[in-house]
Amino acid sequence: MAIAIDGSEAESAKAGAGFDRTSLKTKLRRAERVNRARSFSLVAPLLLFVLAVFALPIGLMLVRAVENTEVRDTMPATMAALQQWDGISTPDEAVFAAFAQDLVQTQKDRTTAQVGKRINYEVPGARSRFLKAGRLIDAGGGGPWKEKFLASDPEWGSVDFWAIMKRAGNPITPYYLLTSLDLRQDAAGAVMRNFEDQSIFVDIFFRTIWISFLVTVATLVLGYPVAHLLAILPPRHANVLMILVLLPFTTSILVRTTAWIVLLQSNGVLNDIMLALHLTTERAQLIFNRFGTVLAMTHIQLPFTILPIYSVMKSIPASHLRAARSLGAGPLTAFTTVYMPQTLPGVGAGCLLTFILSLGYYITPALVGGPQDQMVSYFVALYTNREMNWGQASALGAILLLITLALYWVFNRLVGIDKVKLG
Repeated sequence: MAIAIDGSEAESAKAGAGFDRTSLKTKLRRAERVNRARSFSLVAPLLLFVLAVFALPIGLMLVRAVENTEVRDTMPATMAALQQWDGISTPDEAVFAAFAQDLVQTQKDRTTAQVGKRINYEVPGARSRFLKAGRLIDAGGGGPWKEKFLASDPEWGSVDFWAIMKRAGNPITPYYLLTSLDLRQDAAGAVMRNFEDQSIFVDIFFRTIWISFLVTVATLVLGYPVAHLLAILPPRHANVLMILVLLPFTTSILVRTTAWIVLLQSNGVLNDIMLALHLTTERAQLIFNRFGTVLAMTHIQLPFTILPIYSVMKSIPASHLRAARSLGAGPLTAFTTVYMPQTLPGVGAGCLLTFILSLGYYITPALVGGPQDQMVSYFVALYTNREMNWGQASALGAILLLITLALYWVFNRLVGIDKVKLG
């Protein structure tokens, strides 16, 4: 029996269905927003932690590498007067009067040495010249200031000096980055190679990369067989070997480095063993050189290379090698053509991790290396703690960061970061 539905009821049904669909979409969107908010709230603490201890310090380092506020903030009158200077001849009395006015304030604030130190980076002897000028201001009296300053030190009449002073008043400077690349600007602002006795940083960067490369190769050569042994041993024996691999993590890097000093020193255990076995007739110099640095760093970095390789090897089915052998391949051929290619993602991850970590080593080269084995981190610490030159330390760190990113980009182009496996 057919049931007839008039037009008004049909329209009501359609309207109700449309209302229900709209309501359902609204509820789904609301539920998705709630889920996203809940997920973000769970991730937010970690995100804030990463921003606070990783992104923010890196950002501040990049800012400090080009920041140039010492002269601008302490000598505003001088900087304003130098804007009218032609840059060709010695500044006129107005510039020297403004300079004297600023020195009066810097003497009160005890910041004269700070300004002199900043200019001293580019003009050797400038700090003592500023201190002498400060004493001249303290002695009292008035102008003409140009005559007084030139009488106290003829170098105040140098056009190059005032050109550097004017450039130092800019809020941003390339000085620290250029110095880190063994470059400098002349008085006119042209970039050229730095003086030979001050050109050390390019060699230091190459040294850092070379030592990191040697450590990476050494850990790969030593760690690959260990990772393979871990992967094929029965679980009972593999667990014991894994404990031995992870055992160094129970002690600090400082303790492990100090242990190598005991082993490698001239009267150390290793020299005693070599003499007892008649492997050498005199004690060898095994420490405070490149050998000791690479050896100690290799020991520290070895687990970081082994673990990613082991995790990939453990996932390779043993049937692959058996299949290759059954098809006529010898043991060496089966290993090199079937097994090793499958371990490359782990090798890439372990080597990349070891290389990047090695770039930033400080304690180990400082303790077991010689003067020609110190890496970039040593000079970052030197300029931070001893020289109090935060700009130079930040510039070195920024360039090391750029080198790391460039090497990461090259690795990604050649190998592919998507093929790397950490576990």
